[in-house]
Amino acid sequence: MDLEVTFLGTGASAPSARRSTAAVLVARGGDRLLFDCGEGTQRQMQKSLGLTQVDEIYLTHFHADHMLGLPGLLKTYDLTDREAPLRVFGPPGLKELFAVLRPLIGRLRYPLELEELRPGERVDHDDYAVESFEAAHTVRASGWALVEDSRPGRFDPEAAKALGVREGPDFARLQRGEEVEGARGPVTPDQVMGESRDGRIIVITGDTAPSPQTVAAAADADLLIHDASFAEEDAQRAAETGHSTVGQAAAVAAEAHVTMLALVHISARYHVGKVLEEAREVFPDCVAPRDFDQIVIPLPEKGRPELVTDGARNRGAGGGETGSR
Repeated sequence: MDLEVTFLGTGASAPSARRSTAAVLVARGGDRLLFDCGEGTQRQMQKSLGLTQVDEIYLTHFHADHMLGLPGLLKTYDLTDREAPLRVFGPPGLKELFAVLRPLIGRLRYPLELEELRPGERVDHDDYAVESFEAAHTVRASGWALVEDSRPGRFDPEAAKALGVREGPDFARLQRGEEVEGARGPVTPDQVMGESRDGRIIVITGDTAPSPQTVAAAADADLLIHDASFAEEDAQRAAETGHSTVGQAAAVAAEAHVTMLALVHISARYHVGKVLEEAREVFPDCVAPRDFDQIVIPLPEKGRPELVTDGARNRGAGGGETGSR
């Protein structure tokens, strides 16, 4: 199952010439999940992947740089004859927000479903879930963790044959967890299947100070996308505003034992390369994606997450370069 992250907006509170405000698109198989929807998100889509028909939108909180793109995106979907329902999730207060936005959005011809989730609640899908956890910001805010279900272990066909299991449907039944008949009696899946394999985990914090809740949610995650608004020299300012320094984000990643850390929401006052060096002193497997970069996350046994430079715009032209920055 393919799993990739597209960074549509990596900037801080105000858009700059090079960075739009918060928006991250996660594609898992045929599902398209948008996390936050800052100003200009639909334009960022149109400049890269095209106007993506997302299935669900998850808001971390209701500050303008994380949700101001919603009215335009929802209205454009209506103008382009969307019919599929759209689900929007967020912390408590989401319905009140949409009551305010309703005059801007107007009447939509497709179903719009709003659901408020508290920390610890989750949205279940067939073989993964999106879980809410508490972020440490100046307002009520939620981080989100996409957590895949564990996968069955590898099937050993030679072991099955040695137990007298017939090839074909009985092999498939064992892999589905069913018991079958062998030459000398019943054969159970644990006799021919290896240990279960972990699914992948992506964690998106939104705006947050470093917190134990993030460490717990990101434990052994494949990718942690963390607020890194300030350099270490401005740690006091970070604490006052409910944000993290790059070093604090790196320390969270190290404590949680994540595979890769992606720093976002870096203030335009800093040189990104310099603050990235600060973070790598604490956690080496760290990148600072730019708008339109992608991170591809293979199954754990097939490799590590990989940054694809400008991948969203280059996909139609043969793909982007891989690397870290």
